[in-house]
Amino acid sequence: MQLGTKLVRRVTAAASAIVLLASLGAGVVAAGGPPKLGFYVETVGTPTDFFGTGAPDSTFDKIYNLGTGINVAEAKPGDTDFNGGRWQVYTVTWAAGVTPVQYTNDGQILAAQDAGLLTINPTPVKEFFCNVAPVPGSPSGR
Repeated sequence: MQLGTKLVRRVTAAASAIVLLASLGAGVVAAGGPPKLGFYVETVGTPTDFFGTGAPDSTFDKIYNLGTGINVAEAKPGDTDFNGGRWQVYTVTWAAGVTPVQYTNDGQILAAQDAGLLTINPTPVKEFFCNVAPVPGSPSGR
């Protein structure tokens, strides 16, 4: 009788794990797929909204929306200051006469702002959670 109970528990645990993995996979697909991340993010699409939660800014990492199709994040998994996938999105406005370029890290963006090439909106336009992981074969997934 005890062998039958152990088997039922194992089958139930395995089925639960399969359902959990399937729901996680469906969530990633619904969110537009996992973002590719070196120091830049190619896609952001998530239903999670943290606006109005009162969470302090220090618990988020910044993503800069350059308007070029690829966003730049200030931190990534493995960085000591990474906040675990909590993001604030800041829009960037290019100065008049400046042709937008694709930066690959936040240091370049902050330097461009100091040089008057762009302005970073001081208020985030979105706060959300999206777990990220290095993509095998990408610069961050080596």
